[in-house]
Amino acid sequence: MNRILRRAMQDSDRFVIEMDYADAKGNRTHRLVSPIRFMGSYRFLGLCLSREQPRQFQLSRCKNLRLVPAETVLMPVPMGTWEG
Repeated sequence: MNRILRRAMQDSDRFVIEMDYADAKGNRTHRLVSPIRFMGSYRFLGLCLSREQPRQFQLSRCKNLRLVPAETVLMPVPMGTWEG
């Protein structure tokens, strides 16, 4: 997971992250995020392309991360629910 995030952070013009995320209340969403930097060993700061705002994400709540070519993403991105 950290390897994927690092790649997107280092090459932010080319990649964003697609992932499933569960918030503190257990609400699950499917998101596209442009990661900015790690904030300690358990979370990262990223631009949520659905909300068009910076957000902090706990790594333990992130699932199914994958790199997506940034050129294929148009903002704002609709946020989907995750049925996982």
